[in-house]
Amino acid sequence: MAEWKNQLYFGDNLYILREHVLDESVDLIYLDPPFNSRANYNVLFTEHGGEQSAAQITAFEDTWHWGEESEHAYHALMTDSPERLSKLIEALRTFFGQSDMMAYLTMMAQRLVELHRVLKPTGTLYLHCDPTASHYLKMILDAIFGAANFRNEIIWQRSAPKGHAFTRFASAHDVLLAYGKSDVVTWNPLYTPYKESYVHSHYNQVEPETGRRFQLDNCLNPNPDRPNLTYEWHGHLRVWRWTREKMQQLDQAGRLVYTKNGMPRYKRYLDEMPGSPITSVWTDIPPINSQAQERLGYPTQKPEALLERIIQASSNAGDVILDPFCGCGTAISVAERLHRRWIGIDITHLAISLMRHRLQQAFGSDLASYEVIGDPKDLEGAKALALEDRYQFQFWALGLVDARPAQDKKKGADGGIDGYINFFEDNTNVSKKIIIQVKSGHVNVGMIRDLKGTIDREKAAIGAFITLELPTKPMLNEALAAGFYSPELLNTQFAKIQVLSIEGLLTGRQRLEYPHYGIATFKKAPRQSKQPKASQTTLPF
Repeated sequence: MAEWKNQLYFGDNLYILREHVLDESVDLIYLDPPFNSRANYNVLFTEHGGEQSAAQITAFEDTWHWGEESEHAYHALMTDSPERLSKLIEALRTFFGQSDMMAYLTMMAQRLVELHRVLKPTGTLYLHCDPTASHYLKMILDAIFGAANFRNEIIWQRSAPKGHAFTRFASAHDVLLAYGKSDVVTWNPLYTPYKESYVHSHYNQVEPETGRRFQLDNCLNPNPDRPNLTYEWHGHLRVWRWTREKMQQLDQAGRLVYTKNGMPRYKRYLDEMPGSPITSVWTDIPPINSQAQERLGYPTQKPEALLERIIQASSNAGDVILDPFCGCGTAISVAERLHRRWIGIDITHLAISLMRHRLQQAFGSDLASYEVIGDPKDLEGAKALALEDRYQFQFWALGLVDARPAQDKKKGADGGIDGYINFFEDNTNVSKKIIIQVKSGHVNVGMIRDLKGTIDREKAAIGAFITLELPTKPMLNEALAAGFYSPELLNTQFAKIQVLSIEGLLTGRQRLEYPHYGIATFKKAPRQSKQPKASQTTLPF
């Protein structure tokens, strides 16, 4: 059997699920699909004509529009999906028409069908959404998983409420819909520590010899029809909670305390109790605030504590976790820490780059082996990506030098800057900047002159020119004429303009040269220690 490698896929998750993920191979699925919940609520219900663009997801932008792709998806669901689902989708189409909401639900239905297929019979799916669409998604999940396999609607209270406080109650929660593949799924009960007020009110007695808190509990059985547990104990004929032999053992161990009339009470110690069972309302996990150490700057990033709770409750060490809308990789990072295997999928190269950095910074040499699938590995693959989507090519190329995109959107003038790197040349807190230009088409010497002007304007230390085409000799000469950047405290020089070909970067013949005392381009993920492996057991539910 081949050694398992964790997998990070670039591409449309519908295609990747169909072509790369086997039937019943995943133990737990968490998905936080993109949804523009900040948009005007009514916009999602407005009908659009066929001229609208297809549903798309770009970096830092969540958009779903009815168009040709949505129409194809709808007809595929009508012809290929189970009858229960196709009837539901048809009814929703009658209700919503060609609206953005219908585009969203159609695209989600296709993916949820595939996620149901890849889930093991003992597996669970958690769908993270907001109240705008949670009720419609629940109907779709009922149609795919079966209403009997609905397990929980979890309310996660975010401490930062959204607006509208003057017109209605402020929105402050997200919804997680949990469904099992069957009625027997992996389940590990989780608990939170008792509140201090509960401890003082319910465990208000302290054992003088040990200092242990305890309470005296009832020894009677709530079920009166138990002949095998009906016997006389210390002159009292009752239906007891335990057998006579067990009562004898508890008595000898000093766990029974007798009242004045001889009735036994069970001494229950606080330190033997697991805590309060976690309910379906989660108020104890705050969102990621601007000062949080784990904050990476990704707009939809969820706290690791949220994913840790889900993964610990519904999987065990060695299980396979799948996140088909990976974003900045919180689910796979937590899975790595908790010794789970994982599969992550995202449609933007920016997200893939963020995840690679996060994993390396968090785990270093402790990082389990993984492979990135779907990104270009050679020059021909790079050319194909450039022809398919020049913006994704740009994100990918920036990732080759660990640079961050200069823009979040696919529109607007870039000012001659496609990406940047912030670095420290010494142990001061003053950062220097490298600006990056990426070219997927024809290049000429004038572009190098323009880059030199941009470097001067931005007061950057270095400029990098990444090109898919091989640079011309005049371009290389113009770059050389720009001179060198010489850090004050380092006895070395770095070319002021560095021309890097995609081929050179892929083969390792070229790299971006600059001081590597410290890099501040990406918010650094905190170093993580993996959980001890033998810390969890599986309980069937």
